[in-house]
Amino acid sequence: MNALPRMSGQGAQAEPITYNTKTNLPYYDDAALKGAAEYQRNQCRMDIYYPGNRTAFPTVIWFHGGGLTGGKRRFPALKNEGCALVAVSYRLSPQGAFPCFLEDAAAATAWVVKNIASLGGDPAKVFISGHSAGGYLAAMVGMDARWLAPYGVSNQQLAGIIPVSAQVTTHFTVKKLRNDTGPQFRPLIDEYAPLYHASKDLPPICLIVGDRRIEFKSRVEENELLAVSLKNLGHSQVEFYEMGGLDHGAVSEGGMIILRKYIKRILGQREKNGASQNAAGEAP
Repeated sequence: MNALPRMSGQGAQAEPITYNTKTNLPYYDDAALKGAAEYQRNQCRMDIYYPGNRTAFPTVIWFHGGGLTGGKRRFPALKNEGCALVAVSYRLSPQGAFPCFLEDAAAATAWVVKNIASLGGDPAKVFISGHSAGGYLAAMVGMDARWLAPYGVSNQQLAGIIPVSAQVTTHFTVKKLRNDTGPQFRPLIDEYAPLYHASKDLPPICLIVGDRRIEFKSRVEENELLAVSLKNLGHSQVEFYEMGGLDHGAVSEGGMIILRKYIKRILGQREKNGASQNAAGEAP
């Protein structure tokens, strides 16, 4: 399987790619953590796996699932693909106060955009992704500009948004935290729903879900609605995939097949467009 640096147009390399790992890095700086609770200091950490002998590589930020109340950070199944992987821990409910998990996801994303170049990565090739609740966080941070704005980072700087089996109506845990007493599967679309922020003016978006027969209830249908809504609003780079035979858990791994190819395609399109623009600029 081709490594992702080749997807970014660096060409074949005779030297094998070697990888480094940095673990337990804080993504809030000392000023932000001044006076913070011990839980935030300990929980707001990330691990980075990255090519040690390549430059300009793409990066995938990965948020774990767990309903915003559990789960642990882990790397997605994309090792040895030539890209950097960032596994993020974030504050969970009820230990952290709402909307701490959204604030943390944004802080981690901003850190990567600002700092990945120091490890050799290209900050213009940062993709944000995650599974289930992590996919919800990826979609919210990527689609609602207010979360990244405090860090001087725009969601438009992201190379792509790739939620895997994400709730794109308002997350059921968020509904509870906002005192909604309706049933879990009663859809709500407010400012905490990715659907609420559907627009043509967003980075490329790839929505991956499992088989609607065995997926989390309503998950496939609401993602399909988001895809259709984005297209109807004029978004030109949205893709939707339903993976037959995969349930909510299995699509976390199976979805990497699509994610891997999607990143290759997006980076290839960017290189092609850049080459076309350069050629047009050089024309007499």
